[in-house]
Amino acid sequence: MSAAARPGRAKLIAVDGVDAQAVFAAARAALAASTAGTPAGTRGGVSRWDASGIFQDLEVAEEEAGSPSPRTILLLYAADLAFRLRWQVRPALAEGRTVVVAPYVQTAIAFGRAAGLPATWLENLFRFAPRASERHVVAARDPNAAAMKEGFVGLASAHVAGINAPARKRLITATETHLRRDRHRRPRGRGGRPTRRAPP
Repeated sequence: MSAAARPGRAKLIAVDGVDAQAVFAAARAALAASTAGTPAGTRGGVSRWDASGIFQDLEVAEEEAGSPSPRTILLLYAADLAFRLRWQVRPALAEGRTVVVAPYVQTAIAFGRAAGLPATWLENLFRFAPRASERHVVAARDPNAAAMKEGFVGLASAHVAGINAPARKRLITATETHLRRDRHRRPRGRGGRPTRRAPP
């Protein structure tokens, strides 16, 4: 990280959604828009899920281990997010950079709600995550991609629903419904900003 980064310009941008390709494209666009006109060495970057490799390990686990429950998957996601915050996000923010986190908390909460987990448990699980300066919710580009095992929601749904493609698609669709419903909800605490929808 460059020592030339300007203090006081730090910004944490959250991009959430069920379509991994759409989320990452929106994350790159949000970073470019937010850092336009700033020196290249001080702009920051995009923090993608599974930076810790937890879910890569999950994918190669023995079949005898069974499929993890939605609660277990979300605990693993929270652990990965804590890793990203510790090693990617907070150091960059401390240097005054812009960081786009894709996906962030709302994707995981929406998945948990779609899977039937209590809203209070989900809110408490991710209470450690700092509030984003901006929040974007990205709609899926291709509804037929909902059954694909791609991105956090796709992989998590595949583990929960197994080989049952219709059940997997229903879980992903329900997750997106929760995200759309909550996209204008202000986060808890002081100084929260309303959700902003990312361009398609």
